Amino acid sequence: MSKASQFGLQDAIDRSDVIGHWTWEIAEDRLYTDAMVALLFGVDPARAEAGLPLDAFLEGVHREDREKTAEIIARSVEAGHSYVQEYRVHSADGATRWVLARGLIKLDAAGRPWRGTGFLIDITRNRADGDAADAAWLAPAAHPLEQAAEHCLAARRAIGELAEPLLRNMTDMLLLEIGRRLSRQDSDRRRARLS
Repeated sequence: MSKASQFGLQDAIDRSDVIGHWTWEIAEDRLYTDAMVALLFGVDPARAEAGLPLDAFLEGVHREDREKTAEIIARSVEAGHSYVQEYRVHSADGATRWVLARGLIKLDAAGRPWRGTGFLIDITRNRADGDAADAAWLAPAAHPLEQAAEHCLAARRAIGELAEPLLRNMTDMLLLEIGRRLSRQDSDRRRARLS
């Protein structure tokens, strides 16, 4: 990928609240994504639009996060419920980014996994790596929304260990909304600097 393309991808990510969406036809194992999701996973956008197996996207997940990501998806498919997970991806521009993925698995009339849908949010700025998230407790964030994001991420990790789906879903919804507001806040700051 050229330097111009790298800057273009980063600029597109910076301007977006939700990076992109995906649809997975489970029985056929065909995952369809928009161009932004494809580029985040280092997949050719035209091929992603035409549909690829889930494994093509799992290859773009950081090797340390890949097995856990695959397990969470498999459990969601088996149970027919939603999931939210943070993991790293290797994007087409060579960067490693953190994403927050939200997926919902739907069952057919016979109770078999039928279709998955979801979206991704780039949370790289909020969580460069595990050490940065832990260090955040020692050095409070400058803005209340950033503090809320840090606390919510910690709560999500703790609640994730419980068998409490309602609490997990509520925490996930709060985390997604905080992520959207932080993204909007960053966009507003950039616009103000350009004015």
